Amino acid sequence: MIETLGVLLAGGAGERLYPLTRDRAKPAVNFGGIYRIIDITLSNCINSGLRRVYILTQYKALSLNRHIREGWSGIVGNELGEFIEILPPMKRVSENWYMGTADAVYQNIYSIGSEQPRYVLILSGDHIYKMNYDLMMRQHQDSGADVTLATILIDPSETRHFGVVDIDNDSRVTGFEEKPKSTKTRSPYDASKVSASMGIYIFNTDVLIPVLLKDAEDATSKHDFGHNILPKMVGEYKVYSYNFIDENKKEALYWRDVGTLDAYYEANLDLVSVAPVFNLYDKAWPIRTHQRQYPPAKFVFAEQGRMGTALDSVVSMGCIVSGGTVRNCVLSPDVRVNSFSEVDSSILFSHVNVGRHCRIRRAIIDRDVHIPEGTVIGFDPESDRQKYHVTDSGITVVTRDYSLFESPVEVDYFTSE
Repeated sequence: MIETLGVLLAGGAGERLYPLTRDRAKPAVNFGGIYRIIDITLSNCINSGLRRVYILTQYKALSLNRHIREGWSGIVGNELGEFIEILPPMKRVSENWYMGTADAVYQNIYSIGSEQPRYVLILSGDHIYKMNYDLMMRQHQDSGADVTLATILIDPSETRHFGVVDIDNDSRVTGFEEKPKSTKTRSPYDASKVSASMGIYIFNTDVLIPVLLKDAEDATSKHDFGHNILPKMVGEYKVYSYNFIDENKKEALYWRDVGTLDAYYEANLDLVSVAPVFNLYDKAWPIRTHQRQYPPAKFVFAEQGRMGTALDSVVSMGCIVSGGTVRNCVLSPDVRVNSFSEVDSSILFSHVNVGRHCRIRRAIIDRDVHIPEGTVIGFDPESDRQKYHVTDSGITVVTRDYSLFESPVEVDYFTSE
């Protein structure tokens, strides 16, 4: 991986995760209590030996920039030529914002060229999975490929959500179709499945740059790898597939696009199950992040009708469960659940304060929200829709614009999102 430069695309608007992405970039959204979504991909990079990474940002990137600066810049050795560095849009070769995934890489072509990498590994910052990119690189080199794309086996009914890849028995890609409604293609790795692109690509640099330059001159292009670049390369270049090998070491492959509120909620709630599918506790494949200094979590009061408890939950540092009950929840740092309150199957972001006698279930509560005493959330969808955002499946999302600050609450607006 020494000859490889990672380019991590983290500039998407995250519209399907709204309102959680109203004030932050999608890769900066909390995951699993103490992490951000982007931490998963960056941990894969470090665990794979990739130590030169550009992160391309665009929308609402302040909190993401702080998180990378405070939590990731010190992991690599700058004096050794290693870096994890934010690249905001600089309009160096265009007067437009990023118009697609390929255009985002094209607009940073000078920064990429200045590092003189032999290979460029293009990644997305909004998926949850564990993958050793070094194994993919070895196959890329051994096959003599110009570009290798990571693929995962999916059910044929799911093709409308993915780029579908035709692959021969030698793993060479013979066709690529972006999000077809249906397909007769079947994967050589499993005849009952379809191979789908994971949005992870290894390019030889001497191939990537002329391809991007040609695409930039095409006024009809969407400037997207899936829609334009890869389908055109299939017949002209050596394009190979790398079938996903999961470092999560569970029976089922784990790769999640948490781009919708329902998918995000389900991925977080999986972490509180007795045997989570996604293992955060694997010492052989650690997930890293930036953690602020907080005191330990605390559970107080053991009186009749007043006991601070948390069952089947992830409870982060700085949390206080004061005479309330928490079940099947993910609590981010510095959350307080006050006496006689019940919180069930919910995700609470940092600095949330739940007042006394509240009842909350199947909710996502954004950072710095104070829930007034006696509030009921998640029991009456019609009533909740008048004040909050409620998904079709009934998950209630409470953010800071719902005028819930009826009681004083200390908020440090200068901390990272």
